[in-house]
Amino acid sequence: MAWFLRSKKNIEESQQREMPDGLFTKCPTCSEVIYKRQFEEQLFTCAKCDHHFRIGSEEYISILFDENSFTETDTNIRSTDILNFTDTKPYLDRLADAYKRSDSPDALSIGYGQIGGRDVSFGCMNFDFVGGSMGSVVGEKFYRAVKYAIKHKLPYIMISASGGARMQEAIFSLMQMAKTSAVLAELAEAKLPYISILTDPTTGGVSASFAMLGDINIGEPKALIAFAGPRVVEQTIRKKLPEGFQRAESVMKKWIFRFNRASEGPPPNADTGAGSAVVEVLLIELIVNDSD
Repeated sequence: MAWFLRSKKNIEESQQREMPDGLFTKCPTCSEVIYKRQFEEQLFTCAKCDHHFRIGSEEYISILFDENSFTETDTNIRSTDILNFTDTKPYLDRLADAYKRSDSPDALSIGYGQIGGRDVSFGCMNFDFVGGSMGSVVGEKFYRAVKYAIKHKLPYIMISASGGARMQEAIFSLMQMAKTSAVLAELAEAKLPYISILTDPTTGGVSASFAMLGDINIGEPKALIAFAGPRVVEQTIRKKLPEGFQRAESVMKKWIFRFNRASEGPPPNADTGAGSAVVEVLLIELIVNDSD
């Protein structure tokens, strides 16, 4: 028997930002009808209101990397059920369902390639795999990608999209917060740059560890960036939160950049981004500053 029952929908069910199938789709923000070809040309964003649909590692790789330059690594690592965990269903059954629904090997894909002719190590989370939750496989793949960057003296770029730590792995999941933070300290000691890109949503144990530790942190427009989600905060403080609370635009006022997939050219200032161009510019600036 399950030891708890979820009383409200989780973030995956309530956020209708996923990239749709078919010849056309409707923007959930402004109701604009977007045809598939235009949708892809706009890098899965709405040209009218700038709504960013949720996409996965395959799409981000095609947006950011030089053509045919990316090589994915460590695709054979799989999650296991060390604790024989069962909530509403056994963890192994949940993993089996995730493998059937997703083309992703786990919640994190890693590899290396070139952006603007510059070699980088890269990681990108897949929200369609158990809500992008961080388990032991995510921690291990993150560790290997950073170690690859250190070995080959490369920058490391990470795109986060996660509901947080994977509860089915309990303490083993929480241990990944320390593991990823520790290896990033090694990257810093090697004086290699780490660029963290936060997309919708970046929450929980992921936001409390590697997602917020970038030398430069970049957020996509309207992405939910938080530790506890707004519903939990409202229930705790018993007050209604202001509009846009915990969204990238709100967080940007403190310390974060804004990253727009569909923009062209380098960013004119720190408040706007420009797809692969902004990443390339930031890499150049970080490398030059380190050399000084």
